[in-house]
Amino acid sequence: METLLPKATQKRQVTAILLLFLLWEAGGATIKYSVLEERDSGSVVANLAEDLGLGLGELAARGARILSKGNKQHLQLEQKSGNLLLKEKLDREELCGDTDPCILPFQLLLKNPVQFIQGELQLQDVNDHAPDFLENEILLKISESSQPGTAFPLKIAQDLDVGSNTVQNYTISTNFHFHLFTRNHSNGRKYPELVLDKELDHEEQPELRLTLTALDGGSPPKSGTSQVLIMVLDINDNTPEFVQQFYKVQVPENRPIGSLVITVSARDLDAGTYGELSYSFFQSSNQVIQAFEVNTVTGDIRLKKMLDFEEIQSYDMEIEASDGGGLTGKCTVVIEVTDVNDNAPELTMSLLINDIPENTPDTVVAVFGISDPDAGDNGKMLCSIQDHVPFLLKRTVENFYTLVTQGALDREERAEYNITISVSDLGTPRRHTQHNLTVRVADVNDNAPAFSQPAYTLRVRENNSPALHIGTVRATDADAGANAQLTYSLLPPSDPHLPLASLVAINPDTGQLFALRALDYEALRAFDFQVRAADRGAPALSSQARVRLLVADANDHAPVVLYPPPNASAPCTELLPRAAEPGYLLAKVVAVDGDAGQNAWLSYRLLQATEPGLFGVGAHSGEVRTARPLSERDAPRQRLLLLVRDHGEPPLSASVPLHVLLVDGFSQPYLPPPEAPGRAPGAGAGADEPLTVALVGALACVSALLVGALLALAAGRLCRRGGAASAGGCAGPAEGGVPGQLLDVGGTGTLAHGYRYEVCLAGGTGTSEFKFLKPILPSFPSQGPGREMEENPTVRNSFLFS
Repeated sequence: METLLPKATQKRQVTAILLLFLLWEAGGATIKYSVLEERDSGSVVANLAEDLGLGLGELAARGARILSKGNKQHLQLEQKSGNLLLKEKLDREELCGDTDPCILPFQLLLKNPVQFIQGELQLQDVNDHAPDFLENEILLKISESSQPGTAFPLKIAQDLDVGSNTVQNYTISTNFHFHLFTRNHSNGRKYPELVLDKELDHEEQPELRLTLTALDGGSPPKSGTSQVLIMVLDINDNTPEFVQQFYKVQVPENRPIGSLVITVSARDLDAGTYGELSYSFFQSSNQVIQAFEVNTVTGDIRLKKMLDFEEIQSYDMEIEASDGGGLTGKCTVVIEVTDVNDNAPELTMSLLINDIPENTPDTVVAVFGISDPDAGDNGKMLCSIQDHVPFLLKRTVENFYTLVTQGALDREERAEYNITISVSDLGTPRRHTQHNLTVRVADVNDNAPAFSQPAYTLRVRENNSPALHIGTVRATDADAGANAQLTYSLLPPSDPHLPLASLVAINPDTGQLFALRALDYEALRAFDFQVRAADRGAPALSSQARVRLLVADANDHAPVVLYPPPNASAPCTELLPRAAEPGYLLAKVVAVDGDAGQNAWLSYRLLQATEPGLFGVGAHSGEVRTARPLSERDAPRQRLLLLVRDHGEPPLSASVPLHVLLVDGFSQPYLPPPEAPGRAPGAGAGADEPLTVALVGALACVSALLVGALLALAAGRLCRRGGAASAGGCAGPAEGGVPGQLLDVGGTGTLAHGYRYEVCLAGGTGTSEFKFLKPILPSFPSQGPGREMEENPTVRNSFLFS
């Protein structure tokens, strides 16, 4: 093996390599190597890394590859060492035939960045073929009248080697009549010529047998032999002569077998047998004999097989015409094969990357070469791809192209492209080749998850079962694969006092939300939290959504009656003057419900009564009023059972008793004692009197205290005003009302906290009277921190007394 680069001093070598590398960068130089044929596979041709000035491993880092024309690869690159190796044993005769020198072009492709370097490998011939005659015996007819010095050309030997390894010399065995010259043909081949030294005598020796030897120039030389049979003929005066000494014809390569190519014609002035001519090939190559045949009688040359312009463009042959006396004449025939556009262009893919990452512009997708063995316009090619695809074809070196992306691709916009590479020649008719590629856009994690809605509102009824599925949040990711696989999680709440981890959990794969425990509407009506969806790409992208969980009220609280007090030691008793008109307000039932909405809407009704038609209850107000005037026949003690019911489903209710005492006036109440259990009616009339007296006395005391307080207060105000008030008048509610809570004697059924009395002072009389006025409705405090008591539209959250 020898390298055709300059080899002088080390400095000159380095300078030459640098200059060549600069030229390669510009695409204007070719690196050349030579190697002997028949070397073993894996033999080192050269070290490309050293010749290109690249560091160890740089060829591998740049993705170096060796490309050859067509699908046959003769060379391979060892990337670690940078050595260029033979991929197989190469036969020069098989690859190049008679062509000398035998050049095998190749390209070095560097992928990152893309760069082409042209290369040539010259395959040098070794003497591996011996000369070979096509015929083992050569028949030569010579007239006995031939004069000494007459030359007789002989048929040549074939040698597949070229250069000095082909036939260089011919010799003839020792004899008394002939010697041999080795001549040079016009095409460069050497042929033997037998020269007559001494006249022949048919009668003395009718035939001679000589041995012709062909020698090549190899070391050591190889040889081949053939027998020459010389027949000495009787006198024949005229030799055959061709009409033309040189014939030239053009034949298209698609001419069918058996077609007439050309007819050669010769004449002989002799008569009889000496004038009869026979045509044959003379000193023709094996390629000529395989492709053509000559009619021995007519001289017609016809095709024996289909011609191929891409294989052989021209045939040179000699035709010999022999008469019956053994004399011959010769002519030269040149047959040129013309090209026909019978080959479609070929596309050879050298590099193909089917998966291209998105967002990376100018990415190499494919590197390929195109070829057409036809000639002229038939071999000129055009290469293109379809329109409206984000790809470009770039021509790199001769008949090599790279397919690159035009800008950045977006997988979410389009994930796959079908590209058709079309190659057509310029022949007539045109021939086309198409190659289809499928390019997939590989996903890059460039899209964050997106929730189906920015905020979610979920509702769950209180007292739910633990682990109840309360809703699902959903997010999507436009990416693919792991970049689109989402994981859901709960973010820490903004309120540090909210125990979110014990309230709600989320399925990390599906986004399903679960209530971990039973929720209580009265304790926590609503709360907000954030849900995070993160993909599994690198780096991971995420987004958030707000979730508001509303706890729906369940009817789990029955109404609670505040007044009349249901748990008092004795039933609440109200006093009712017998003179009360119909519609007289006796009492107001006060109840609350811990629920909300319609579950807290309360309605009131009279469930039982001693006199069913005497009292009525406001369905929405809870006010107990007289329905008719009282009469003497009405029992002095009335018992009412009041029912409070909410509007939940199912409705819940509570009941409370209320006792009513009918009195003629506050000073003389008529208080028949309640009948004690087990006592006979009328047996204890005398025993009830002390109770009546006690009640009247208590009422009088309280009234006196109240009147005294009111008078003191009024007097103080009058003194402050400087006598602006008249001698008699009534102190209204703003000035004479008693603030705060009054003494509660509800246990005896008389006065309650929430009522006040208007005192009317009559001038000079010294008497006073009580008058029932509107109740004071105090507000009750919240039941606990963090909870608000919702006001019912029909029942105010306050105590109501009569």
